[in-house]
Amino acid sequence: MTPDVEARKRAAAEAAVALVKEGNIVGLGTGSTAKYAILKLGDMAQDGFEVRGVPTSIATANLAKEHGIPLTSLEEFPEIDLTIDGADEVDPHLDMIKGMGGALFREKLVAAASKTVAIAVDASKLVKTLGSRVPVPVEVHPFGWKVSKARLQALGGAPQLRLAGGVTYRTDNDNYVLDTRFKAIRDPAALEREMNNVPGVVDNGLFVGVATVVLVADAKGVKARKR
Repeated sequence: MTPDVEARKRAAAEAAVALVKEGNIVGLGTGSTAKYAILKLGDMAQDGFEVRGVPTSIATANLAKEHGIPLTSLEEFPEIDLTIDGADEVDPHLDMIKGMGGALFREKLVAAASKTVAIAVDASKLVKTLGSRVPVPVEVHPFGWKVSKARLQALGGAPQLRLAGGVTYRTDNDNYVLDTRFKAIRDPAALEREMNNVPGVVDNGLFVGVATVVLVADAKGVKARKR
């Protein structure tokens, strides 16, 4: 990553943190941009700002603990004030692809529990059509995953089993990920439903109608885009 891109990620993440109010329950996203939000919230928590976080991954939970953010869970708080997360792609309707970091299932659940979902991205994540640059990650149960793969192919996808270090990648839920490319995603909402109807699919990385606000950082600063 160039220093410019990192600076933009940080600027977008910190603009999202500015939406947090004292006493809020905050969903903590996963990934390189969400990390900057966690670092900023950690600084604020250590200065006495009262906030509790609901992490979307084990890595995020560890980072939040390390930086002094008290953690809670969806069991304790099934309604969350605000979630701050990043995205792999964002289209003009603010629909997204997420999950290249492998946390899509927990990210989607935490977002669903949130009154407000603030997505922080650098401008390189903006696309005209979802699937232009990244595949759609699909979390599948290891049992019979090849059945799920065949069904995704029947939907027009080209699924690839995700590997990490030469072995099959496993999510925090101990599932597999099929990174699934589509030629053109013309109707993200329909495709999201169709993929989730495939036997063995836990959830997929199309996040349709989820973002409340997307904070986009470019060379000129940070702009907020609202649904």
